[in-house]
Amino acid sequence: MIAQRTLKTLTRAVGVGLHSGERVELTLRPAAPDTGIVFRRVDLAEPVDIPVSATAVSDTRLASTLSRDGVRVHTVEHLMSACAGLGIDNLIIDITAEEVPILDGSAASFVYLLLSAGIELQRAPRRFLRVKRPVEVREGEGRTLKWARLEPYHGFKLRFQIEFDHPAVSATGQCVEFDLGSGQYAREIARARTFGFTRDVEHMRAQGLALGGGLDNAIVLDDVKVLNADGLRYDDEFAKHKILDAMGDLYLVGRPLLAAYSAYRSGHALNNQLLRALLAQPDAAEIVTFEDDARAPHGFAQLALAR
Repeated sequence: MIAQRTLKTLTRAVGVGLHSGERVELTLRPAAPDTGIVFRRVDLAEPVDIPVSATAVSDTRLASTLSRDGVRVHTVEHLMSACAGLGIDNLIIDITAEEVPILDGSAASFVYLLLSAGIELQRAPRRFLRVKRPVEVREGEGRTLKWARLEPYHGFKLRFQIEFDHPAVSATGQCVEFDLGSGQYAREIARARTFGFTRDVEHMRAQGLALGGGLDNAIVLDDVKVLNADGLRYDDEFAKHKILDAMGDLYLVGRPLLAAYSAYRSGHALNNQLLRALLAQPDAAEIVTFEDDARAPHGFAQLALAR
């Protein structure tokens, strides 16, 4: 049986929010089967639970924000990407502020935290959302065109193409494909950092955004080059970060997907629109489990094996 997974023990991290600049403490706790992933704002007089779901996404400006009854948690996509990459189904995330800490700007620190706590198999089948027919969302046309698509696939793979009019980005690989069944998420995707341009910083900070951003937690570019002294972690780090973000955004559907995702210049908003379009068509997907490991997609039985 492909079983649900949680943590063996709790683990903690402290950092700052990328956009808020506020100090925030994060505690990741094991959770019972079928709990799902739940963010818990413990800094409030009465703690508020915000279960992950596509319909709980309330803001997608530069990050994915979850809300419930006016209580919010910003920038959840990197932590959610790590959970998707390691196959974590059930988790309580205690958080002491409105924004998940950015840490190093990638999902690598969250992967380390989750693996250091240990992954535990649970006595319940993992429930996948299997896409049965193509679903697509599009925006703009010509040079402004963006699109994202889900198609049937026995597994979970992603293909993302970016297009930035910037010499440093254009010099790198701008199209990346990744198959989760390869077992290479931690090595090939998780270390890709978020990126931003100095020309946008003043405008963003005037809007109360990017207040915690810097060279230690993002790739920063001026008009011609990367400013980070250590350069890029991957030759195609920009496109790989878009894969990382997409994995986190798509995992907000609340279940692991069995699908092929492809996108051109998509972002948090379009990724959420894609999930909502999928859920709005009941015949487009179904819930499946795998009692026999041999019937599961290649690599899924070994995904982030419990230690």
